[in-house]
Amino acid sequence: MVTYNLEEQEKIDGIKNWWDKFGNALIILLTAFLVTIAGMQAWNYYQQKQSQQAADLYALLQQVKTSGDASRVNDAAQLLTEGFPSSGYAPRAAMIAAQADVDAGNGKRAVQNLQWVIDHAKEPTMHDVARLRIAGILLDEEKYDDALKVLNAQHGETFAGLYLDRKGDILVAANKISEARLSYQAAIEKLSKTNNYFNIVQMKLDALGDSE
Repeated sequence: MVTYNLEEQEKIDGIKNWWDKFGNALIILLTAFLVTIAGMQAWNYYQQKQSQQAADLYALLQQVKTSGDASRVNDAAQLLTEGFPSSGYAPRAAMIAAQADVDAGNGKRAVQNLQWVIDHAKEPTMHDVARLRIAGILLDEEKYDDALKVLNAQHGETFAGLYLDRKGDILVAANKISEARLSYQAAIEKLSKTNNYFNIVQMKLDALGDSE
């Protein structure tokens, strides 16, 4: 039988007393910690799997896009917008579907797809691009007031020149030449001279001349 001296026995008794007092709590804490670690690992695995599935669907959409069939493109995009709405692929899929709709002459569905981007995309830049495209569709449909309202929404400074240019296009179409001239001029002031688009807007402004 193993025997202990008095000092060793006091240490053992102290450990026993500590364990009797705190052992259960320690087990609970350790168990909670291990469960948390396992949960985090499971969540990370789930996220990685979701991301991979979204990437695979986006690759499929890119293939379907080459068919030029707007209905098929929309069906493929819907797999992402409904199945993985929080992924970065979903708003891009909606953009692709919207372009397919525009090419097919379905402006209504194109606007719906672009509105989805505005409502769900996490990236503000995506919102800005979507509004710019909606305004273009409404311009083609001669819905000038609606198009201008879309462009009046808050947007990033990097898009200021493009928004003002599109606004000028709408005002020209609405035969509001004086206002269009001001809009083009403001767009030029926002665009860098090294930007190729700067020259395009300048040509639009020059084409208006001094006419009213």
